[in-house]
Amino acid sequence: MAWSTRELAELASTTVNTIRHYHRLGLIEEPERRYNGYKLYGVRDLVTLLRIRRLVHLGVPLAQIGEVVAGGESTPEALRELDAELAASIARLRQARADIATILRENAPADGPAGFESVASALSESDSSIIHIYTQLYDADALADLRRMVEVDVDAGAVGKAIDALPADADEATRTRLAERLAPTLAQNLIDYPWLRDPVKHLARSERVTRQTFVEALTELYNPAQLDVLERAGILAQQRLQEDQQTGDVEQSSPTP
Repeated sequence: MAWSTRELAELASTTVNTIRHYHRLGLIEEPERRYNGYKLYGVRDLVTLLRIRRLVHLGVPLAQIGEVVAGGESTPEALRELDAELAASIARLRQARADIATILRENAPADGPAGFESVASALSESDSSIIHIYTQLYDADALADLRRMVEVDVDAGAVGKAIDALPADADEATRTRLAERLAPTLAQNLIDYPWLRDPVKHLARSERVTRQTFVEALTELYNPAQLDVLERAGILAQQRLQEDQQTGDVEQSSPTP
């Protein structure tokens, strides 16, 4: 029995172009041709093609198929590596499904930062953007703490919204008032999450890269008045913390698990 290229493709549930591609890669030998120039494929060609398609469906890269078909010594290792890659892909897909379910449940923006779905819809564009950047700068433990901080901020709401709406030319009194309102929250964060004072152990990047990225992101995402309020609030929070420590009034609350 002999088949044309099209007939062979139909038998193997593939395409003529795929067979031609396998020829170019040397995975299937060029068959005999009829007097009119058409290729003639036999049973062995069909079996070879079916074996290749089997390996392709398993996920074996085309570059490794020749070695695997030949049963080389590297075949078991290649299959183990492939299995590990498939396991990782399955884990990613499961996580993606879980994330999608959370996004739908929380009615959150699909492009919000991962892990912050419960609060993403309440974040300003700038806050959402900076958190996206944080996910590349800090480890999982730090991000979990950050999520708890954001949840508290969102629940409080008013101060964050006021800062989001602050115009670049906000007057001195407005800046001072917002900084004083924000400072207690920042001070409490320093108490609840001591690593904020020395975050080196929680960095996913080098200190230099983290510092440079952080500064550039803040400058790009927030206007001068907002940056001024954040800086003032940070200074006030440090001062308040030092005063409380001196008087023994520091009370550390346990972060919500």
